[in-house]
Amino acid sequence: IQPYRDMIAGQCMDLIRNRYDTFDELYVYCYRVASTVGLMSTAVMGLSDPPRDVSEEAIALGIANQLTNILRDVGEDARRGRIYIPLEDLERFKYSEADLMRGIVDDRWRNLMKFQIARARE
Repeated sequence: IQPYRDMIAGQCMDLIRNRYDTFDELYVYCYRVASTVGLMSTAVMGLSDPPRDVSEEAIALGIANQLTNILRDVGEDARRGRIYIPLEDLERFKYSEADLMRGIVDDRWRNLMKFQIARARE
């Protein structure tokens, strides 16, 4: 039942947060809104025979999927006043919240995106 509770907690995070300072904070959000779906799905999809624990894989896939969704939705989220890219990453690449909100695409943006894509692939 814990994954269900965690998913609801993740949905509640969207009601009270629109920024994440660190990747560690974002990871918790990603786990709650995406990895929990994978954990809940493994019980109904069936596993190999004999059954094996695929929890780690479900969590990793959920994180990767959510990070990919975040990158896909950067513009839409910005228009809604939300930034899911960790603020520490913006700072690392000298790319401001204002730059993101204005949709500035330059070398800073491209390098930031390369970094985010690499993280999602890990």
